[in-house]
Amino acid sequence: MMKKLSAMLALTTAMALATGAMAQDGEPIKIGVLHSLSGTMAISETTLKDTVLMMVEQQNAKGGLLGRPIEAVVVDPASDWPLFAEKARELLTVSDVDAIFGCWTSVSRKSVLPVIEELNGLLFYPVQYEGEESSKNVIYTGAAPNQQAIPAVDYMADELGVEKWALLGTDYVYPRTTNNILDAYLKGKGVAEGDIFVNYTPFGHSDWSKIVADVVALGADGKKVGVVSTINGDANVGFYKELAAAGVSADDIPVMAFSVGEEELAGLDTTNLVGHLAAWNYFQSAESDANAAFIEEWKAFIGDDKRVTNDPMEATVIGFNAWVAAVEKAGTTDVDPVLDAIVGVEVPNLTGGTATVLPNHHLTKPVLIGEIREDGQFDIVSQTEPVPGDAWTDFLPESAKLDADWPGKDCGMFNTETNACVQVQSNY
Repeated sequence: MMKKLSAMLALTTAMALATGAMAQDGEPIKIGVLHSLSGTMAISETTLKDTVLMMVEQQNAKGGLLGRPIEAVVVDPASDWPLFAEKARELLTVSDVDAIFGCWTSVSRKSVLPVIEELNGLLFYPVQYEGEESSKNVIYTGAAPNQQAIPAVDYMADELGVEKWALLGTDYVYPRTTNNILDAYLKGKGVAEGDIFVNYTPFGHSDWSKIVADVVALGADGKKVGVVSTINGDANVGFYKELAAAGVSADDIPVMAFSVGEEELAGLDTTNLVGHLAAWNYFQSAESDANAAFIEEWKAFIGDDKRVTNDPMEATVIGFNAWVAAVEKAGTTDVDPVLDAIVGVEVPNLTGGTATVLPNHHLTKPVLIGEIREDGQFDIVSQTEPVPGDAWTDFLPESAKLDADWPGKDCGMFNTETNACVQVQSNY
């Protein structure tokens, strides 16, 4: 009897293993992971590489995709913008990947864009950016300005009474374009030119004394001053320290940051940051069953209970799941059918709602405002319903007349005045 039982158990086990093998019996589906693992951006981008690897592991545990396992091909563009383009070409021509998940800075994305379009690749870009772009070959899963910058300014004006504005940014395309949009938006709301102070500093800038003095001086007439910060990287540490050294609290001059999140705050002394604000579409402190499960899965995967989650991670998860859904819908990993299938795809976000891929290749996303806590997390003080991402801002005259509609007009720059597609995107 025992021999029969053992034989039956062995047969059952063999059948189960065979079924699992059949579920992924085929050549792997390859995806590229194009994130800096060295250089100045590695501190942020390595986490997104790990996020993609976690998603691949989870999808393979479900049986893979189209009955085939997914294989992640990881490369290191090393925070070198031209190298991003070289590595993208390598992924598409040598590794033959079906999709790429990657880039962080706008300059890295713009380096990759001509390669992706030339070779008809597919890039999922997971970071908030300046907008003013819609490529057929990119799905923008981070926030456009109307899903971060504009609502953040509205919150500061309506809830905090800010009347004068210091737009401080690192000197590259994302801060400059975002601040151009905000400058036009604020002036359209009646803010005088003299009540807007704009300043740019290089990456790694450390001497903030004069800039902070200029910001403080902006409020000499008694009007409430607020800072909108597109300062990136470790320059933030010196900026917040200088504010504190000048005796400026979050109550005096609130700072709203677009590039400071949980990953940047982890391990920092937050003494000088408590009470200041950030605008994102996700915070780790968001209360939802989906977020609780994701945090638990992330910490188990990475093997570190202290590792935090952040907004670009959520955008990566949404992008990966949207790609999986589109591939399943199309029945193939070929780029053109997947792009046809992905518009309208709806997948869960981590704040308890859903994200929908729009005809302009942007997403619907809620806007969250968070107040920095001493523990490096955020108290969520405001949250909107999902906002459709706008590829072309309504607040710059040349952009206001542009529309992006890939399934309808097969165009990312459709001029609504001339009813014609502009074929060459601007370099702004």
